[in-house]
Amino acid sequence: MLVELGLVEQRYQAVLEVLSGATVTEVAGRFGVTRQSVHRWLRRYASRGLAGLVDGSTVPGSCPHQMPPVVEARIVELRCEHPGWGPRTIGHRLARDGVMPLPGRSSIYRCLVRHGLIDPQGRRKRRSDYKRWERARANELWQMDIVGGVMLADGWKASLVTGVDDHSRFCVSALVVRRATARPVCDALTTALRAHGVPAQILTDNGKVFTGRFGPGTGEVLFDRICRESGIKHLLTAPRSPTTTGKVERFHKTLRREFLDGKVFADLDAAQGAIDRWVQEYNHDRPHQGIGMVAPFERFRLADTEPFEAPVLEQSAPSATRVVDRNGKISFAGHAYPVGVWLAGETVAVSVDDGIVGISHRHVLVVTHAQRHPPSKQAAALARAPRQRTRRPRQATVGQAVTRKVDSAGQVSFAGATYRVGNAHKRRQVQLAIVGDVVEIFSGGEVIKTHPIRHDRSREHGAFANPGGRPHRINAA
Repeated sequence: MLVELGLVEQRYQAVLEVLSGATVTEVAGRFGVTRQSVHRWLRRYASRGLAGLVDGSTVPGSCPHQMPPVVEARIVELRCEHPGWGPRTIGHRLARDGVMPLPGRSSIYRCLVRHGLIDPQGRRKRRSDYKRWERARANELWQMDIVGGVMLADGWKASLVTGVDDHSRFCVSALVVRRATARPVCDALTTALRAHGVPAQILTDNGKVFTGRFGPGTGEVLFDRICRESGIKHLLTAPRSPTTTGKVERFHKTLRREFLDGKVFADLDAAQGAIDRWVQEYNHDRPHQGIGMVAPFERFRLADTEPFEAPVLEQSAPSATRVVDRNGKISFAGHAYPVGVWLAGETVAVSVDDGIVGISHRHVLVVTHAQRHPPSKQAAALARAPRQRTRRPRQATVGQAVTRKVDSAGQVSFAGATYRVGNAHKRRQVQLAIVGDVVEIFSGGEVIKTHPIRHDRSREHGAFANPGGRPHRINAA
């Protein structure tokens, strides 16, 4: 009859055989275990008796490296007070407060995950193709930009004109403006210059408030003029290169996460007061990872703050606006002055100073003439408001036409090519017709746009064979 012995009984028999004179090697071979196991059973039987042969729990009685509850509570408290702080910033604050033992960054991360204060995410690989750079001293280069998303109680979304020092990450500008047009942006620049001195260079993107680089004219905008008058070199990024101004863009990310998200302000003054308090803490108290976990002011206070003197802008003579006709001339005070056929259809500014008529286009002087109009008519000519010319829409040419739907970009497709219609006609149906070498786009019998033919003429037959477009495409607009 076979009897199944328990684990403890087998171990007890092995111990008895060794105590009866058998060798450990023989007993280990007979029970199918190692010699070390038999020796362990002997030691445990000698110290604790039969109870020593029972398997106990493998969990250690204590964990020396486990985070103390007091430290864990402090981490949760800091995260609740500053929702934008990550494990590295919290660890720096614990070290500054003298917390011992100081937990590592990964321990703080796991603590925040345990309490549901952050969402665990996979680590993103750092791109190695970025060229990272930093100026050697403060006030050598500022990076400036505009960020939106300042919600007001009346439903308006205001903007912030921001600027950071490249070397110290010190915030030099955070002005709340209702509209980020040229004048408020320049006011923010002059305010920053008065408060923090004049930098050697300022880096911005190619926005119209910063430069006329990609505008229809080549004139100097007000921001450029202030930089030139103050001795500041204005640098521009390459098109579609947001990483060039990466420091101010990273500042925007922190600003949104820690200050803007989910907040609504009563008015502009309330928003400005709140952002001023946040910037004060950001500059003087909050440690920055990019500069060795010190506050930005620790670096910026070493800057050479050259005092700013506002540039004296000369008082310009009174001016009026005129539209250049197709012959390249304008009419002023009953006399025609040549401007240039290349400016036909453009609006120019006309001023008179000491008998000289100056004609400017986008703040750039184009041509000057000796005054030839009667002085008695000058005041009325300067005071005359620009004439509002209403162009009567031309009737469309009758011919074979097709119907197309304007997409969300304000364009239509015809014979494999796209033609611009305009944002005012988005998601509306228009008609297209070929008149000579021109594509006419019209609606309601009135011409909206005309374009030179850019499509393959051999594909027109297929386009006209489908006069209503492709109505089954629900994503056409």
